[in-house]
Amino acid sequence: MNRLDREYFSKNAVQIAQDLLGKTLVRKFDDGSVLRAPIVETEAYFGFEDRANHASKGRTPRTEIMFARGGVIYVYLIYGIHWLLNIVTGSEGHPEAVLIRGVYGISGPGRIGKRLKLDRSFYGENIENSHRIWIEDTVINGKISTSPRIGIAYAGTPWKDKLWRFELKPIN
Repeated sequence: MNRLDREYFSKNAVQIAQDLLGKTLVRKFDDGSVLRAPIVETEAYFGFEDRANHASKGRTPRTEIMFARGGVIYVYLIYGIHWLLNIVTGSEGHPEAVLIRGVYGISGPGRIGKRLKLDRSFYGENIENSHRIWIEDTVINGKISTSPRIGIAYAGTPWKDKLWRFELKPIN
């Protein structure tokens, strides 16, 4: 097992969102079972200026963890039912994160949160030394495609048009 450390997550969200494709998300459940799933889709949220970033309006109790040094978990609840998994990236004080949108066999961040049994207790968890969730350095060959992020029309131009959604497509 070659677990990614916090140093890995010190780069910016756009770089990490691309680089995480093909890495393996690992979740160890309370019953001892383990899910290993290659990451195949991500989105980057970068800094105060990115109007789609939750932290674009400043620090709040919800976004406080985004201001931490990279390598910690940012989970948040949407629609009152889905916990979404984000990994904070970059340096302390600069809010950025990568949303995990898809893993092999599971498409959609809400479905991922449900399958991983995420809840508020994951907020702020250090991915480097967690005993229940981490990412391993693996490689899966494929072609990376880019597109605009999903569900952020409210952010306006140019933010809604940034090609910061990344998908790993198999090479046929």
